[in-house]
Amino acid sequence: MPEIALRYEFRSFAQNFGRVEEKIQQLSKLEKFRESNEIYILSRVNNEKNIKIRYDTLDIKAFVREKKGLQQWSPYLKAGFPLQMTVIREEVFPSLGVVVPQLNQSEYTLGQFLEDIIRPHPELNLARVYKRRFGYSIHGCICEIVELLINDAAIKTVAVESDNIERVLKAIEMLGLQEYENVNYLLAIKRILGVETLAQ
Repeated sequence: MPEIALRYEFRSFAQNFGRVEEKIQQLSKLEKFRESNEIYILSRVNNEKNIKIRYDTLDIKAFVREKKGLQQWSPYLKAGFPLQMTVIREEVFPSLGVVVPQLNQSEYTLGQFLEDIIRPHPELNLARVYKRRFGYSIHGCICEIVELLINDAAIKTVAVESDNIERVLKAIEMLGLQEYENVNYLLAIKRILGVETLAQ
């Protein structure tokens, strides 16, 4: 299998990005629009694995590194439901960094996984995230404006991504994003929900 070219990512969150949004729309026509409902699984001790469920698939991405203020994340696991008990025990809970509960079935439906395993766990939190994603192309980079509802709390995020780090840095400058903090989804959702995190 060919090696995947990982993207360098910049993402920030705000109630309104004002002039940044105007610049994006001036520099590029809208190229993509997508909507999705997703569920993020959070634990206080995990800041390295982004774990979510989208389209009835468990999706885990792993933090790789930070360079010049940008982050790289790599696909780690995709698994459909019903989810095998071995995947829950050997992949999901080690990624969350918390104790594995007793598992009595060989596989779990999405509902069983959430209601019988995740929700009762004292060290875990669930975040239901609705996304309206508007995709653009800026200086050869993927750029998006996303309208979010995170457990019904409304906020926006703007992101710039490319496997070329210099293109991302230039696009950030073009859009006036230098003063914004680069924050990944995992940390941003924890902040919004008030989930305590370990020191970065």
